[in-house]
Amino acid sequence: MTEKKRILTGDRPTGLLHLGHYVGSLKNRVALQNTYECYFIIADLHTLTTKPSKDDILQLRENARLMVLDYLACGIDPKKSTIYLQSATPAVYEMNLIFEMLISLNRLTGLPSLKEMARNAHLESDAIPFGLIGYPVLQTADILMPKAHLVPVGKDNEAHIELARDIARRFNQYYGDVFPLPEVLLSETPTLIGTDGKGKMSKSANNAIFLSDDPKMVEKKVKGMYTDPNRVHAHMPGKVEGNPVFIYHDIFNPLRDEVEDLKTRYREGRVGDVEVKEKLIIAINRFLDPIREKRREYEADKGLVEEIIYEGTEKMNEISQATLKDMRSAMGIGGAWNKISRVARERKKQAIGSS
Repeated sequence: MTEKKRILTGDRPTGLLHLGHYVGSLKNRVALQNTYECYFIIADLHTLTTKPSKDDILQLRENARLMVLDYLACGIDPKKSTIYLQSATPAVYEMNLIFEMLISLNRLTGLPSLKEMARNAHLESDAIPFGLIGYPVLQTADILMPKAHLVPVGKDNEAHIELARDIARRFNQYYGDVFPLPEVLLSETPTLIGTDGKGKMSKSANNAIFLSDDPKMVEKKVKGMYTDPNRVHAHMPGKVEGNPVFIYHDIFNPLRDEVEDLKTRYREGRVGDVEVKEKLIIAINRFLDPIREKRREYEADKGLVEEIIYEGTEKMNEISQATLKDMRSAMGIGGAWNKISRVARERKKQAIGSS
């Protein structure tokens, strides 16, 4: 039987997940788990690069639980996929340290994504922590720990995977072939625009519809969505292309005839925003209903999420220790200590025997 290729991906536990997460990653992960060996990381260490306070760290516990509930509700199956907690895998710390020796500072500071993360965290250039600069190295440790072959990412994160390939390639050149070179698996779906129409959907921008939002909250958020800014009256022809409401219809409304009819009438000035939004409210709530129902079932099973994280982390610890053993053996690290320990133990035995 051909061994399945391994995939590593995941999220920082910042809280509830939204429609943007579903479109950009969760939908794809549910499909991938049937054909690949999938590892989903709860990347709590990565949050420390911008939120290192104790209150933030304590909040991560509940955030992780909420995030995994969303995973399960969307169809990620812990019997098929491994969900694990990054900070509870000791090997990642040592691997991160070793990989830091294999990449230059210039290579890291040249990544545009780091500058964007610093801006989003409102950090001036002289206040950027070393950990943020090294974020992609820790990410490389995450990827190479299970010796992942594929990493599903958006186009904006492709450079991080290329850096992971560089580090894996350099390790293999120095010490022997230990790691496969991870490949990028680009998401087919573009980033979902937020309800404000100003950028991608995100919790921090307050423009998100969460997977756990109830029908009334969905209604409120959709009614407040931006449409065509140049359309003042319902009888005016409107623009469909780039219109957030129609972007959502295309993704979440399976009634294609209804969507095409709305588009035609909107372009001709024969339908108002109210009707278009009311149909979208129905479509999104129809889409979210089974997710909400599954989420309630999983949430009612007390301790289930914690058990899933625990078992997944235990499995990853076994895998990561095997990877670390391969690394140490290839590098020769630990040989000196083993000899010292052996000589010291023998000397103690001799001392006890002669007394």
